[in-house]
Amino acid sequence: MQDKTTRLAATSAKTGLRINKRKTELLKINTTANTPVTVGGEPIREVESFVYLGSVIDRQGGTDRDVAARTGKARAAYIMLKNIWASREISITTKLRIFNSNVKSVLLYGSETWRMSKVTQQKIQTFINTCLRRIFKIRWTDKICNEELWQRAGQEPVNSQILRRKWGWIGHTLRKPTSSITRQALTWNPLGKRKRGRPRNSWRRDTEAELKRQGNSWAEAERTAQNRVRWRNVVNGLCSAGSKGPK
Repeated sequence: MQDKTTRLAATSAKTGLRINKRKTELLKINTTANTPVTVGGEPIREVESFVYLGSVIDRQGGTDRDVAARTGKARAAYIMLKNIWASREISITTKLRIFNSNVKSVLLYGSETWRMSKVTQQKIQTFINTCLRRIFKIRWTDKICNEELWQRAGQEPVNSQILRRKWGWIGHTLRKPTSSITRQALTWNPLGKRKRGRPRNSWRRDTEAELKRQGNSWAEAERTAQNRVRWRNVVNGLCSAGSKGPK
């Protein structure tokens, strides 16, 4: 890691870039080495998480912090457009298009790599339902179920939306050449020993479980992804099977 950091600093200097030593951060990891990683002779500050390209990178490899950050940003975007939601001159169709493009796009940014759980799914779906009910001016006394709300808004359950984005992105990645780092990252396993006990659930394990429920394997997915039409059928099947939420 020190060697790569040193080379990064040297290459950045050649192109006119400078690494901010005070803001350079590194996730805390279990290591037997006592020598810290340094940049220009100064040690990198160790943190539990940091933001990279708009996503929160967590030491635990989870998505709870990222989902919380995304929800907060989407809520801020929704509040900024409160005059549009309250307007009587703008149609519901236009309001929904604005909601999808300016609020939901912020909420689901990077959701392709989220490790979904029932709790996470419920939090995201609750936020969307609350926004839609306010757009439609549905009061708490009105007995309208979520399924009817989604039908009015032309929305799918959020789990199906995330699955569709996830598997569409996976198909695009699998069509890249084998030399692509992005494609290699899908099957990369870190070296080292893990702690004793049951292994933590991961995005990769969830992905393989979804394929297994459809009677597919990762090797079959790699072959199928090369044909866009066949891959769309696979995605539709996965999203249909996962509409009830993660298991």
